[in-house]
Amino acid sequence: MQKTTKELIDGQALSKLQYTTFFVCFVMNILDGMDVMVISYCASAIATSWQVGPEELGIVFSSGLAGMMIGAMFLAPFADQIGRKRMILISAFLMGASVLMTAWSQTVTQLMFLRFLSGIGIGSMLASTASLTAEYAPDRKKDFWVSFVLSGYPVGAVLTGIVSANLVPVYGWPVMFKLAGLASFICLPLIFFLLGESVYYYLKRQPKGALQRVNTILGKMELGALERLPKLELKSSGIPVNKLLNKEFSMPTLQLWTALFMAFGCLYFLISWIPKLTEATGLSMSLAIYAGTVFNMGAFFGIITQGFISSRMGLKRTVALFLGITGILMATFKLFIGSGALLFVIGLLGFTLQGGFVGLYVVAARIYPTEFRTTGLGWAIGVGRLGGVIGPALGGILIGIGLSMAENFMIFSIPVILAGFITFYLASTKLS
Repeated sequence: MQKTTKELIDGQALSKLQYTTFFVCFVMNILDGMDVMVISYCASAIATSWQVGPEELGIVFSSGLAGMMIGAMFLAPFADQIGRKRMILISAFLMGASVLMTAWSQTVTQLMFLRFLSGIGIGSMLASTASLTAEYAPDRKKDFWVSFVLSGYPVGAVLTGIVSANLVPVYGWPVMFKLAGLASFICLPLIFFLLGESVYYYLKRQPKGALQRVNTILGKMELGALERLPKLELKSSGIPVNKLLNKEFSMPTLQLWTALFMAFGCLYFLISWIPKLTEATGLSMSLAIYAGTVFNMGAFFGIITQGFISSRMGLKRTVALFLGITGILMATFKLFIGSGALLFVIGLLGFTLQGGFVGLYVVAARIYPTEFRTTGLGWAIGVGRLGGVIGPALGGILIGIGLSMAENFMIFSIPVILAGFITFYLASTKLS
């Protein structure tokens, strides 16, 4: 029965409900981008106001990423138990409350704690929206729509950068956390009233009233109603983390985790430190903030382009190509410092790195089945974020001992090239 439903969804034009679900998930990832990047854009102002060094800021960056790891690994998997929509609501509330309270933090310890809490919501949000999108998208367009939804992240980062560049120098850094926190609360009704739950979640979990809810969703998608639910085959009521490492999934899971670990380390080094590093080259605070904005603007177009190319050239080859080009650009970055092409190259790095990086999320959405898709996504993101935790902290240490921007870029080009190589040889029959 589930297969028949899947065939109907795959074979029919997208409905209003599907487009609405994609839109809401896109907006949720805009919030993700805002809440992740706001600390980066405010880093220089906080450092000046509190008289803190790069090592302490690196720990603040990493505390947020540690929260994202915990959220992806231990909160997001509950979406496979309670539903994707409920988890997205929980995540948005947690993000809004913790980011808003950050505006009143007065010590580095308070800032670290609140960034950790907001990170838990952010990590859970990303895995849940990617999973829900994968289940609403027809198979032939899954790569594009998951990539499109996740491209909301750099959109949020760009908007935050533009606003930060204008408000932080005038009103101070707390105003940005107030705006970002309020944005999450404003979007709660959007989730509650417009977001649809996954048909496949209801078919696989079969909570009370599942048949009626499935038929309501199918009706909105202009598909035929079911007379009865399929036989329930789910044997475990727990979160099926062990299934990620069974005989079928162990090799692709370990390869995916390794690639994400390396890509995360490089990506979060860049998004955390680009404004600070470019300011060190002589740019003003506002122009340094715009450098981060240019990076994320390139990311938006890179993610969309990756999704388009993947549907034609194959997901693994496309992701490997994007990550390989990123490594080359980073290794040769010193050639562009001081030239008029600096901001262009930063934008190109955003295009290739985030395009390839988000492609790894699409890989996770494809290789895991509905029963533990959010668990698979969450653990892939969570294990990968170990690299994200290490990257900014290591960057802070390297900057603190006096390494130049070019030398840092050279060091971090190595893991991103390895991530592309591993992705190209990732073992899964569900990928091309």
